Order: sequence, then C-alpha cells, then structure tokens
Amino acid sequence: MSVKNAMTFDFLHSAYSGESMAHMRYLIWAEAARKEGFPNIGKLFEAIAYAERVHAGNHFREIGGSTADATVTAGAVFGIGKTVENLQGAINGELHEVQQMYPVYLNAAEFQKEPGAQRSFHFALEAEKIHAALFQKAQNAAKEGKDIELKSVYICPVCGHTILDGAPDSCPICGAKKELYVKF
Repeated sequence: MSVKNAMTFDFLHSAYSGESMAHMRYLIWAEAARKEGFPNIGKLFEAIAYAERVHAGNHFREIGGSTADATVTAGAVFGIGKTVENLQGAINGELHEVQQMYPVYLNAAEFQKEPGAQRSFHFALEAEKIHAALFQKAQNAAKEGKDIELKSVYICPVCGHTILDGAPDSCPICGAKKELYVKF
C-alpha cells in the first residue's frame, strides 16, 4: 500500500467506488439519451464516463490495488429516468463531489502528507467542476427539447479534464500535452 494513513486510504477507496459507479451510470444514461433523441447529450455522458474512469484509475493506483477492508460510501442516484432527470442526477452527483466530498478528502490527504492522494483528489475535484457545468448546460437544452450543441468532447487521460470542441495545447489541470487527449 503506497498510502500510509488509514483515513486517506478509506477516502481513496470511497472515491474509487463512487467514480466507478458514475462511469457505469453515465454509460447507461448515454444510451438512454441517444434513444430519446439527444445524440450529443449521449456523447457528453459517454465522454464524461471516460473521465470518471480516469479518476477511478488514479485512485486505484494510489491504493496500490489493495482489496483490504475499507469504508465505501458512494452516494448517488440509481436507476434510469428521462434525460432531463438523468442530467439532474449527474449534476447532483458532481456538485456533491465538488462541494463536499473532494474538498474533505483533499484536506485530509494534505494534512496526512499523502502527495499521491492529494494529486488524485485534486485532479478529480477540478474536472468535476467542469462536469457539473457541462451537465447543467446539457440539461438546460434538454428542458427545451433540444440537444446540446457540440462537435466533440475531449478528455485528458491523465486527470479527466473535459473540454468541448478542441483540446488545449496543454491540460490546465495536469499539464498533459494536447496529443494525449481522447476525442469523443
């Protein structure tokens, strides 16, 4: 185990679980959005699902793949509804991570001097802020019966940074080069 402190270890397990479930939930909601006539919202869900997978992978690497007992509390909605409802579930989950979960986890990792966990939590926190805003933009369009306007979604495979219609020269969160971004 690369993490020395039990609290940070638990927080990494919990974050891994939450990100893993968000990944799957967003893939399911992507399919539902497409069936409902919102292909771009489907693309957005699919792309952000990939970003959540990046976060889960980062957290998993920090715990060294350990399967030791740990508290896993990943609060989020389950099930499937109309796209507007699914987007609200996504917004609520992202805002929970931004306003409550990751600030606490990051603070604990800083206090416990866990630099790998700090980096992993910081990457996720910054990306989740973007995700919440993009889901809100998509929901605003869906409420009017419209799809979100976008050509493509780019995801940084290092930190999950998410941007529409073109990757930056370097990631503003982790510094990864433009060429690494995954296009959806």
